[in-house]
Amino acid sequence: MTTAATTERQSAASYGFADLPDLLSLMTGAEKHGAAATSTLDVLWVLYDRVLRVSPDTVDAPDRDRFLLSKGHGPMAYYAVLAAKGFLPADLLTGFGTYDSPLGHHPDRLLVPGAEIGSGSLGHGLPLAVGTALGLRARGLTDPAVWVLLGDAEFDEGSNHEAVAYAGAAGLERLHTVVIDNASATHGWRGGIAARFEAEGWSAETVDGRDHEALYRAFTAPHPGRPHAVIARVEPKNA
Repeated sequence: MTTAATTERQSAASYGFADLPDLLSLMTGAEKHGAAATSTLDVLWVLYDRVLRVSPDTVDAPDRDRFLLSKGHGPMAYYAVLAAKGFLPADLLTGFGTYDSPLGHHPDRLLVPGAEIGSGSLGHGLPLAVGTALGLRARGLTDPAVWVLLGDAEFDEGSNHEAVAYAGAAGLERLHTVVIDNASATHGWRGGIAARFEAEGWSAETVDGRDHEALYRAFTAPHPGRPHAVIARVEPKNA
């Protein structure tokens, strides 16, 4: 017997990257973070299509990879990719941001299938990812990878710098950070964002955030004994 969930996953298998604009167009309303959403689209697609070891069937499996969306404001691209991959029905997208929809302007881990954290408040996602990586290591789960997606403006928050320093010192090899750099940080960093990670013992690489092959190579680059950061540069927010 074919269940509704199975049917949804089968239909999701037909979605590709070219379908994401159509899925995004289903989400209308008073969303004010369009640039925040579109800046993450390519990174999210490459991660969910080619890198992350998690599926609608394994969202609760202990050995799944964990993806934490720290850049939770403007989550339309995140919802579109989750729908394309069968984590949630695509018809939910039309209710985005409405009173009775599970798809709010900030993701809620209790309402959105596959969401690991409730997010949107800048500066807390990387510390949560550090704690997740530490918790997995303490439980002897050394295989799952932890991924967290930040915006460059989140480095205006001191909590992220503390997390970067701690993760490097602790050698959290299974921790991976992707920073979307759309030139929205208040201060910026001398030598670029990657230099901030490298100074704390991380492996770090800066790539074109729209180039899927470059993103994939950076995401899968070896980094023995060190956490890994990928800085994905996209067009400036206010260009």
